[in-house]
Amino acid sequence: MALMRASSPHARAGDSTSKVMLQVAAATIPGVLALVVYFGIGVLINIVLCTATALASEAAVMKLRRRPVAFYLKDGSALVTALLLGIALPPYCAWWLPVVGTVVAIVLAKQLYGGMGYNPFNPAMVGYVVLLISFPVDMTRWVAPAALIHGTPSIGEAFSLVFGHYSVDGFTRATPLEIVRLNHSLVMPKLYDAEPVLKLGTIAGLGWETANFGFLLGGLFLLFRRVITWHAPVAMLAALVLMSTLFYDAGSSGSEGSPLLHLFSGATMLGAFFIVTDPVSGATSNRGRLIFGAGVGVLTFVIRAWGNYPDAVAFAVLLMNFAAPTIDNYTLPRTYGHKAARRATDTEER
Repeated sequence: MALMRASSPHARAGDSTSKVMLQVAAATIPGVLALVVYFGIGVLINIVLCTATALASEAAVMKLRRRPVAFYLKDGSALVTALLLGIALPPYCAWWLPVVGTVVAIVLAKQLYGGMGYNPFNPAMVGYVVLLISFPVDMTRWVAPAALIHGTPSIGEAFSLVFGHYSVDGFTRATPLEIVRLNHSLVMPKLYDAEPVLKLGTIAGLGWETANFGFLLGGLFLLFRRVITWHAPVAMLAALVLMSTLFYDAGSSGSEGSPLLHLFSGATMLGAFFIVTDPVSGATSNRGRLIFGAGVGVLTFVIRAWGNYPDAVAFAVLLMNFAAPTIDNYTLPRTYGHKAARRATDTEER
């Protein structure tokens, strides 16, 4: 009797790329809501602009490559890239910043390398870093939390800030990480008392700490749903805590900030659960993810403390993206039936 032959996989999981991407997008909701509450609808405007530009750019490139446009738009990867970039951008920034950043992320950082699954660098972080290096003044104007200005900009003011020439000076204020980095005279307790952004917060600055708690909740949801593994996020956060603990001195005017400040300000939780966990541009094995995440954590603190940029998650991720192939080479798991793991560069003995 002839036996039916079928190629693997013989068992198929219920998850698809689109389902995974939609879960990732849903997990950002608590953090996005916190940002909207404290900083206003400028966050939503960024996300809408990034999303529209991402879908249009993806469709245009797929059309040029003669690929089915609808099929690739439905996988949700462009949506997630746009969402992460929109969250990372300062609220009420000029409309062309989200547009330019998203085009760079989709066309150059993703499609130029062959599309989803082939990009060596995280597309959203490439778009963000290109904007930050090219337009540093526009990218560092953060609107102060609502409690500091007795309300966020109105809808009319918001659209004037984004699409017009409305003055933003009345709304902007330094972020907690910038305040700590630029402090050269006050010890940490006095700095917290002197700065409203820090004083009205609990551990890491008003608004930013709440948003980070929101992204932490979203990350825990992704872990519960097994969309991501714990290795890279835990390694990144542990390395960041270790570095900030070693160099923290509350009695010093040159202190680099407490571990809690580094954990719950800036893009820490967004980076740990939504960016470092990118399965394409990160390490692939569990051991590799631990090394990759720890590297991001160490580099984040180093750049925050001694670099020229107050937040460093994007730079740290891209630097570790460079190292991911080497990490994979030395952290391949042992194949069943073999005594030791092989390296990716090893050749088959003949």
